[in-house]
Amino acid sequence: MSDAFQVPDLPEDVRAALRRHILALADTKRLLGLRYSDWLLGAPSIETGIAASSMSQDEWGHARLLYAMLKDLGEDPSPVEHDRPAAEYANAPSLDEPFSDWAGFVAAMVVVDGALTLALEGFSQGRFDPARSRVPKMLAEEEFHRDMGLAWLRRLGQGSDEARARLQQAVRAAVPSSLAWLAPRDRAFGLLVAAGLTAPAETLLDGFREAYGEVLRSVGAEALEPDFEGWDEIRGRGPGQPAEELVERARGDRNRALLLD
Repeated sequence: MSDAFQVPDLPEDVRAALRRHILALADTKRLLGLRYSDWLLGAPSIETGIAASSMSQDEWGHARLLYAMLKDLGEDPSPVEHDRPAAEYANAPSLDEPFSDWAGFVAAMVVVDGALTLALEGFSQGRFDPARSRVPKMLAEEEFHRDMGLAWLRRLGQGSDEARARLQQAVRAAVPSSLAWLAPRDRAFGLLVAAGLTAPAETLLDGFREAYGEVLRSVGAEALEPDFEGWDEIRGRGPGQPAEELVERARGDRNRALLLD
């Protein structure tokens, strides 16, 4: 893609689309980090719990960097991080509710984290200079997430009948909404692509299928297609919203009351 540009030169509708995209990435990172943190003590082994902790910290740190990009759009990120209601979150829908079991955790590592990585790759190749300069380090840190997710997916896929059944259910539930979130077919995303700010939707979908298609099909996810039913063009995601308790944690509601002036 062509060289970087000055944000003030962007038309207002493109600026709004860019803001939505930044929030979609940052919200997904933040909530994914919280969902990972829920399994620090519930993981199958101490070592896996430590890995979950590491991934949680990665996602939280990446989210802070992404929210900070709002400054380049002339917006203070603090109210966005700490004051928004759950109904305004633009996260991948699979994170709305807790993972019911370890199979759900594994499905999220591959499907949600995988889609997020592809979205970041597309963003880093665009003309928005903060993404070009900051996202590559995030992608390097994401390699461990990918390796661990695929290793556990294969392990559960070769496990007991119950393990395979739970994994299949979790993967099939996560794929359609995650792929729609990754590659929206709406006007706002089209504006981003036309402005050279991210990769086209089909390029992102093809990249996901190439990276994860074979292994996902091996555990019963035959169709890797997005589902746009109930699409919310304002948030750039499917219907629903994250659980209120999760957003309270993301905002730090209880702990902020302990801060001293």
